[in-house]
Amino acid sequence: MAVYRLCVTTGPYLKAGTLDNISATLVGTCGESPKQRLDRVGRDFTPGSVQKYKVRCSADLGELLLLRLHKERFAFFRKDSWYCSNITVIAPDGTVIPFPCYQWIEGYCTMELRPGTGGPEEKDALYCGSLLGLEMGWKIYAPGFPRMVDVSSFEEMESDKKFALTKTIPCADQGDSPGNRYLPGFPMKIDIPSLLHMEPNTRYSATKTASLLFNAIPASLGMKIRGLLDRKRSWKKLDDMRNIFWCHKTFTTEYVTEHWREDNFFGYQYLNGVNPVMLHCLSSLPSKLPVTNDMVAPSLGPDTCLQTELERGNIFLADYWILADAPVHCLNGRQQYVAAPLCLLWLNPQGALLPLAIQLSQIPGPDSPIFLPTDSEWDWLLAKTWVRNSEFLVHENNTHFLCTHLLCEAFSMATLRQLPLCHPIFKLLLPHTRYTLQVNTIARATLLNPEGLVDQVTSIGRCGLLYLMRTGLAHFTYTNFCLPDSLQARGVLTIPNYYYRDDGLKIWAAIESFVSEIVGYYYPCDDSVQQDLELQAWVSEIFTQAFLGRESSGFPSRLCTPGQLVKYLTAIIFNCSAQHAAVNSGQHDFGAWMPNAPSSMKQPPPQNKGTTTLKSYLETLPEVNVTCNNLLLFWLVSQEPKDQRPLGTYPDQHFTEEVPQRSIAAFQSRLAQISRDIRERNQSLPLPYTYLDPHLIENSVSI
Repeated sequence: MAVYRLCVTTGPYLKAGTLDNISATLVGTCGESPKQRLDRVGRDFTPGSVQKYKVRCSADLGELLLLRLHKERFAFFRKDSWYCSNITVIAPDGTVIPFPCYQWIEGYCTMELRPGTGGPEEKDALYCGSLLGLEMGWKIYAPGFPRMVDVSSFEEMESDKKFALTKTIPCADQGDSPGNRYLPGFPMKIDIPSLLHMEPNTRYSATKTASLLFNAIPASLGMKIRGLLDRKRSWKKLDDMRNIFWCHKTFTTEYVTEHWREDNFFGYQYLNGVNPVMLHCLSSLPSKLPVTNDMVAPSLGPDTCLQTELERGNIFLADYWILADAPVHCLNGRQQYVAAPLCLLWLNPQGALLPLAIQLSQIPGPDSPIFLPTDSEWDWLLAKTWVRNSEFLVHENNTHFLCTHLLCEAFSMATLRQLPLCHPIFKLLLPHTRYTLQVNTIARATLLNPEGLVDQVTSIGRCGLLYLMRTGLAHFTYTNFCLPDSLQARGVLTIPNYYYRDDGLKIWAAIESFVSEIVGYYYPCDDSVQQDLELQAWVSEIFTQAFLGRESSGFPSRLCTPGQLVKYLTAIIFNCSAQHAAVNSGQHDFGAWMPNAPSSMKQPPPQNKGTTTLKSYLETLPEVNVTCNNLLLFWLVSQEPKDQRPLGTYPDQHFTEEVPQRSIAAFQSRLAQISRDIRERNQSLPLPYTYLDPHLIENSVSI
């Protein structure tokens, strides 16, 4: 007789317990145990409980390979979900074998768990296949777009093999032809009942859902009561905008309100605002921007000239070329306008980044004057505001939606599809996929659907969003995706006071060190990487489906060395956590004062100088209702709902071996030191930069 002792832990979450019958079967190299019901006096599986059971076998089972959990009906009670955290088995010889689970189990089913120890070389038929099941496929939206998940057969999948995904349905006004199917990652329309009944492994927790509603309802209700959401007229005074969010002010919103007109602050935002990835250092001016030394001499001063500053590496360009052919939209029944500016900036001897010249189109000529700081106050302010509008459009559609939300959804889907639960890379990446599918489903249902918020507040609307993302993806490269490479390629490694760069590089290094230790433990040589078929299928699927097999992107389609794997995983984790925080968390701070981030412009870009007044400036900005709807969005996405897991926080112990656990502890220690350094630095800054403080970075794209 051999006796195995089981220790079963139920998660501490709301409704994590179950009344269903739970049984277990152990499978080893020498046989299989009888199916044993796990039952003690009283209720067994309550939230947070730890229960112990015995499984008796006629003989030793040898090395344990598998634990089957059977979930079945109890009496006449309806089926009841259960969150199983983990099960620890103590063999007759005293060996402790952990079986991590950390997921909800729904319905009546059998779930198979593998031991938590072991590397990718330990493969057999028992655990090949993904958590989602190979039934899940990808669906083409249109040429030039990343592919989205085909969940047409999702409802028919067995409950123990499916994660929550909203079923997509064709857009009634666009049909279901091959060219008009679905936006990648963003279905045209959403089956709302499916949204409300998502499987619990990917949907928001009750705590997070309640927190999101608590943030949303009072703010929107307050605006509605004051009639702001129904006013389709222009702003009469700039000061009126101060009262939109009178109860949601922060130190940064007040700072922006006071300093938004200043050239110094305008340049500062290219370094530490919500879109700190636009600057490129110039060695010579592009022909499409014919700025002369005489134009900028008053700004540069008598001791230097434009050519000298170019040679010194002090001239930078923000080029919004991608907006040149963007479609425009109507808001409140009125035509909107878009510009594609070129903004030239200078790093002065005091270390301040200042705008030197602004051209509001990509084609120079008499109808596209070059605006300068020496122009009239309102001409110069309007030119800068047009640039800020372009910043809004490029940031929201590409830097934010495409390069974090959409791509991180693709990484999440490939991870769930191609890597089994016990695969070390699955364990490493799973915390960084948390809630991503849920938040993107919410975005599809409220922001990006026809007549959604994007259509209600932006000058390019949903059609423009599709254009920008398609064009942006076609030019997105692996260099852009990897922070150190991107900074070097843009020539911005030596700009002072670039806190996004400084903090980002520290976090990148901490992630890289952590990932290197994990990869080194499981992949000791090149062959171990090359021969991991699940890993190769995973990276190949990302390359094919997210980047459309475009070799010019530089993204790998195959990984051959541990070093390549380390870089790839580091980039994924960084972009799913820190990069999203950098481009998301400050939206309310920098956008609450609307002229600093206008979502639309209702007058065309000026073709002559000397015509702008306060009245014409206000007539160019978005109307009251457009402004308020946009600020509601800024407020919501900048308030991370409760149930947070900061970067490096891994309460679910998927890694059970001592070496990975030490690596996690070291990673958390490095992040804590980075946080302390950031907070110490911020004490001496007039405007603290907090968005890459590790304690404030969420592990995943979850809002």
